[in-house]
Amino acid sequence: MPRCPWATTEPAITYHDQEWGVPVHDDRRLFEFLILEGAQAGLSWTTILKKRQNYRKAFDDFRAEKIARYTARDVQRLLRDDGIVRNRLKITATIENAEAFLAVRKEFGTFDGYLWSFVGGKPIQNRWQKMADVPARTAESDAMSRDLLRRGFKFVGSTICYALMQAVGMVNDHLVTCPRHAGLGGMRRRK
Repeated sequence: MPRCPWATTEPAITYHDQEWGVPVHDDRRLFEFLILEGAQAGLSWTTILKKRQNYRKAFDDFRAEKIARYTARDVQRLLRDDGIVRNRLKITATIENAEAFLAVRKEFGTFDGYLWSFVGGKPIQNRWQKMADVPARTAESDAMSRDLLRRGFKFVGSTICYALMQAVGMVNDHLVTCPRHAGLGGMRRRK
């Protein structure tokens, strides 16, 4: 059985086979994916995967407490770092998102509990036959986007939110022909 057709070269193959669609419940990793999905806007996911280790180094391993305290000096440092996407709006959004992330965690106890509430706490099991069937956004990603924006998050449009949901396993969007689909619980139908 073939894997999903977007995973044809490294590092996308390894990411597809080991991470994409696997449920994530660790707050730091969820924050990392939120930031990386926003950084990807207008670029390819492969570009971001290739820069992922650089992002971890540049952004203190995505420790929101530390990023929320970044100053103008940190922004300048990041704008000079060719290991990341050097876009001022995306860099400043990361700092603002760290602050909003900490506020959500304070309100809900965990970012995990907040984020997963948009899918009722368990992955939505889709049964897509071909890539053209996979949506770019859903009612759930629309709701997530609206709420994140209301809370001050940046680079969290519905399409970015849906990509986040796919990445962290909130939805299983592996095609039914992909071996990972069944491995991630894909035998159940979406309710």
